[in-house]
Amino acid sequence: MPKVTFRFEGQEITTEVAPGTNLLDAAQACGAREGHACGGVCACSTCHVYVVKGYASLSEASDREQDILDKAFDVKHHSRLGCQAEVLDEDVTVEISAESLQSWYDENPVERRARDERLKAEGRAVPGPARDLRKL
Repeated sequence: MPKVTFRFEGQEITTEVAPGTNLLDAAQACGAREGHACGGVCACSTCHVYVVKGYASLSEASDREQDILDKAFDVKHHSRLGCQAEVLDEDVTVEISAESLQSWYDENPVERRARDERLKAEGRAVPGPARDLRKL
């Protein structure tokens, strides 16, 4: 079975997945912090990841995925939506984007408070919550 490695905040988490598993489901199964504001139905870009290794071992991006990626921040040629990118038969390594990580913290306020307290104690800047575009 292929392995998926998630990189975020200086950590790496690796999990084995069955072929056909999407990256978001793999992240949720192993506790990687990948956001998913829409619940993984390709309606937002909060599960945006960068494929570091194994891009050819992912399903082809659909036109819908490409349209949604147009709304994401800091899109690169190796960007994918975790809810759409299915692992085929080789290992894959992805970096969770800052947008996705912030979304995960917004979805998990207890973890966000713990992170914010840790950053304050270290004298580092605390990121604000994502903007609610409905209020603009």
